[in-house]
Amino acid sequence: MHGTHGRFLRVDLTERSVAAEAIPDTVFAGLIGGIGLASWLLVRHCPPGADPLGPENPLVFASSPFVGTGVTTASKIAVAAKSPQTGVIGDSLSSSYLAIALKRTGFDALVVTGRAATPTVLVVDDGRVSYRPANDLLGLAPERVAETLRAELGGGFRVAAIGVAGERGVRYAAIANDGRLAGRTGSGAVMGSKGLKAIAIRGSRLPAVADPKGLAAAARDLAGRSRGPATAKYREVGTAANLAFFDRIGVLPTRNFQSGHFAQAEAIGGETLLLEHGTDKHGCAACTVGCEHHYRTRDGNGGPETDARLEYETLFALGSLCGVGDPNDVLRAAARCDDLGMDAISAGATIAWAMECRERGVDLGSPMDEVPAFGDGPAVLRALDAIGARTGIGDLLAEGSRRAAEIVGQGSDAWAMHVKGLELPGYDPRKLQTLALGLAVGTRGACHNRSSAYEVDLSDRLDPDAEATMRATAAAAAEDQAAILDSLTLCKFLRHAFADLPAEAAALHSLVTGSPTTADDLLRSGERITNLKKGFNIAQGWTRTDDTLPPRVLSATPEAPTDLSRPWLDQMIAAYYGVRGWAADGTIPLAHSARIGLSGLVE
Repeated sequence: MHGTHGRFLRVDLTERSVAAEAIPDTVFAGLIGGIGLASWLLVRHCPPGADPLGPENPLVFASSPFVGTGVTTASKIAVAAKSPQTGVIGDSLSSSYLAIALKRTGFDALVVTGRAATPTVLVVDDGRVSYRPANDLLGLAPERVAETLRAELGGGFRVAAIGVAGERGVRYAAIANDGRLAGRTGSGAVMGSKGLKAIAIRGSRLPAVADPKGLAAAARDLAGRSRGPATAKYREVGTAANLAFFDRIGVLPTRNFQSGHFAQAEAIGGETLLLEHGTDKHGCAACTVGCEHHYRTRDGNGGPETDARLEYETLFALGSLCGVGDPNDVLRAAARCDDLGMDAISAGATIAWAMECRERGVDLGSPMDEVPAFGDGPAVLRALDAIGARTGIGDLLAEGSRRAAEIVGQGSDAWAMHVKGLELPGYDPRKLQTLALGLAVGTRGACHNRSSAYEVDLSDRLDPDAEATMRATAAAAAEDQAAILDSLTLCKFLRHAFADLPAEAAALHSLVTGSPTTADDLLRSGERITNLKKGFNIAQGWTRTDDTLPPRVLSATPEAPTDLSRPWLDQMIAAYYGVRGWAADGTIPLAHSARIGLSGLVE
């Protein structure tokens, strides 16, 4: 196939061995690349029962055929490992020039196994591997690490680095690159467990595409549409615009999901932030949308002004979820998460769990003044520092809400807002039925990026009383569409710029690879990738009881009425399994695996 090198680089840090291994064309044909390729490599290299923080857990970085081709938004790196937060598949995407640098090395992916004996930087220069001691980099923020290494190693290097959170094994630590984070599921903790502070990559070899002229014309057309009305909200205000809208319709998670409305929503809304705190905006690597907005504190407190990159998920998690209504406090907390290298959603949600524990008088094993209260912005900042350092109350909160609740007990699991250990994103599912199903069955836990089923709910395409099969079909379709985009490594904000996403994406894929790809081919690949990830989870110990929702969203309160219930959820999950062709217990029959072409791709 054009657009790929057809091989990956495997590095064993324990043995300091390096091997180049082939990737069959059938893998790219069946799983596309990106998240599909990363999942295939994870299945191949991660043994059942592997300790997520042990040397046997592989850390995978993968690109796609679209990376480096000029197709807008396609420069995303896919990261996969067994998650230390959930124990199942942990997959993330990050928009950055790192993806292009990896593709230029002559490899489509990098698989890192083992554990370095001392803190290390892995250097991959045009496919040649070397190691640099990292003792002098410990304790530094990812951005400082990248600056240091680029100055030392020379031009063209792109750097993936962890912060203190990754060094200390915070279970939701992230990997940072180009100011962006592969944030959810704890890949930074996996990297830290391997003794890796950073990976520096440079290359000079991109594979040829099948039809350069045809691709250039198609890419120009798509870039033009990417600057049109379909992406205007992201370009003009950014995703922070969602906060005020979600508050109006009652689905803005507030005070640890105790309510869907936040009294101070206007104060931290996207429009207010833009007018009173906005500084500039940026686009990700190879992006023509430009959704990334930057902000600055304006209150003069807490020392020098703080600059922060802020998106809706960070805004809700460190704002309304914790009851914090001062935008300056939220901006400082967002910047601190980036400096420490940790996922803001899980950090904010775990702190919100602790806040409710305090409110209910639950003993967390630390002095009360260490436990933040709802609305106390400075206390959130102190809690983040404690989490990164794993000191005091931070050592408990670094485990995430599920493990923290298991340790503390006292009924606190009732308000630990997670699925499979991954904390809920910024959509209250009590009024979003299709999303609720998508969150419950999601392979990596509660994730809106792996199931954009909320679009079905917000568009009113399904009646609240729609038949279970209709809702299950919509949830599965949303999941498979996300798998396609994540494997092509196209930004999800681009999806509405397509008139017919599967057909147009297939045409682009044909121009890049030379393979006569159809819309049906991509749709089948999306289904195959979802099944591949589910198969990995089953091998790692997943059971039917893991597909569920937090008790809180299944019970109505005066502040937060719900359209959901346990019987309703069980009915929906059964229908979803039926739509998927899975058994009643959620496992994948061998005949189904063969029917969708998965059994030929995995051993």
